[in-house]
Formats: sequence, C-alpha cells, structure tokens
Amino acid sequence: MLRDRYGRTIEYLRLSVTDRCDLRCTYCMPTGFKGFEEPDHWLTFDEIERLLRAFARLGTRRIRLTGGEPLLRRHVTDLAARIAAIPGVADLSLSTNATQLRRHAAALRRAGVARINVSLDTLDRACMQSITGRDSHAQILDGIMAGKDAGFDPIKINMVAMRGVNDGEIERMAEFCIGHGFVLRLIEVMPMGATGRNTAYLDLQPVQARLRARFDLVPQAVELGGGPARYLVTRDGRSSIGFITPLSQHFCATCNRVRLSVDGTLYLCLGQEEKFEFRPLLRGGASDAELEAAIRQAIERKPHRHDFTARPEKIVRFMSQTGG
Repeated sequence: MLRDRYGRTIEYLRLSVTDRCDLRCTYCMPTGFKGFEEPDHWLTFDEIERLLRAFARLGTRRIRLTGGEPLLRRHVTDLAARIAAIPGVADLSLSTNATQLRRHAAALRRAGVARINVSLDTLDRACMQSITGRDSHAQILDGIMAGKDAGFDPIKINMVAMRGVNDGEIERMAEFCIGHGFVLRLIEVMPMGATGRNTAYLDLQPVQARLRARFDLVPQAVELGGGPARYLVTRDGRSSIGFITPLSQHFCATCNRVRLSVDGTLYLCLGQEEKFEFRPLLRGGASDAELEAAIRQAIERKPHRHDFTARPEKIVRFMSQTGG
C-alpha cells in the first residue's frame, strides 16, 4: 500500500484526460482562457495505462476520470475499458458536466465505468447560463437522464454552493435529487486561482443543519465512494445528501487521493504546490521499477493539509488545470 509520511493510505487517483471543457463555469475556468496544454504534452493512452498499472501494483484501487470535461477526449470509452481491466482497480468512476453524456452513457457503462458524478449547480435555466457561460440547461438534464437509463447507480449530483448565486435553490435541488434517486453533494467553493477567490463562499454548516431538519436526515454509515463527502440519509434510507467542506470542516487528516493532470503532473494537494512530473520518466525510458519508486517518492511529498484558510492567495492555478 502507498502511505504518505503522515500515515494516510493513498488509494484513490483522479485522472484528468483533458484540460478542455465546453463550459466556462465561473469558479473553474476564466472567461476567454486559451492557455490550454499542448496536445503533444498530453499523456497517451498507452502512457496512462502503464502509469496506472504501476499505481495499481502499489495499492491504488479507485480511479476517477476527470477533466476539464473528460468526454471531450476522443475515444475516452476505450481508455475506460483499458483502465477497468487493470488488475487491482476495483472502482472506476467519472466526473462530467453531462453535456456529452447522452452520446456516451451506454458505452461508458459497457466499458466498466460504475458510477458518475455530474456537475449541476442550478435547475434554473438563466442561472445555469450565467454560471456555465452557455445555454446548457436542457442538454445537461438530458445527459443526466441518459446516465440513469444506462444503469449508473448511484448518480451523484455535485452542486457548488455560492452565496448570492444559487444558495436559494438548495432545497429545490435536494427535492429534485430525492425525487429521482440521485445523491446530492453540496460543495464549498475553493479559492483556487482568481476564479475560485472571486466566487462568493458559502459556509455549508448552517445549510447542513437546515436540510437535516427539513428532510429528517440522519448520519449515513454506509460509504458512498472513496471521496471526502460526509453524508446524511433520509430515515427510509432511500436518499442521501453529502457535504464537501474543505474550508468550514476540512478533511485533510483522512485525505486518500492525488490528482494526475493531462500532461502527467501529479498534484499532491489542491491547496498546496507540491507536485511530481511523470511525463519525462514515461518518455525517457524509465523501467517499471523506476516508475514505482518515483510514485513512492511523489507520495512522500504530500503535504499535511491545504492552506486555503490561512493563505487563499497561494494557489494561482485554477481547477480545470489541476483536474477536478
């Protein structure tokens, strides 16, 4: 198993397959941004598979495909099938904005993707256009329903809660998710780059208390994936609501994940600068043993916790560059 210097087991890798996206969510990517990674710098599918096999041999068992928008990467379903076949990988999931999901849902399910998380910050068409930069309302909802029809279970709906933007819709979103059997996950905005720092932060602790009373929620004992959300469940056990609170109640002590960007950079923490470059090793003839040694060396760099609270200005890269 991979363990960092603080005793945490690192068994969850979030893999960004592209930094491109067809939306421009205000907290994720700056309007008009064009500084995308050169395609020649993207890890190839062969390079990705080789590196992930090394991670799996060291105990990584959860892989999540992210972006940008991962469904913009050509032949991503082929990559999913290759990853699902890696010995030791027990859980393959995907994060998406769902604009392309109608086209890919059935193929992704056949390829071995078990679960999907969908970014959906609002049910209001005008508000969605304001947040995402385009009229994506019908396309996203259609994609979500296509995912449901394809048999993904659970489908988690990720809602970044923003004060003065969509905070008045939280109860409506909860009712929507409960009605459709989706898992709602409310997320505090993180001050990553100017995009994150310019988004009005909403403390989710009062929201959690409000929803707990409104929907008669109790703590959930069953794990729902390997991420940082803390879940409450309805008393009949049919619906769950998760809370991801990196600022009001951080989860650094139990962090089990790292992020691999499209160019092969491994980021050890969203709120710190520690990273490790794998592309030079992959293209420089490194052996499997050298890759495994490099992974262990990289994990040793994982910091104790983020600096979002003490030094919110520290991280200049924004979310889409890091990988979701």
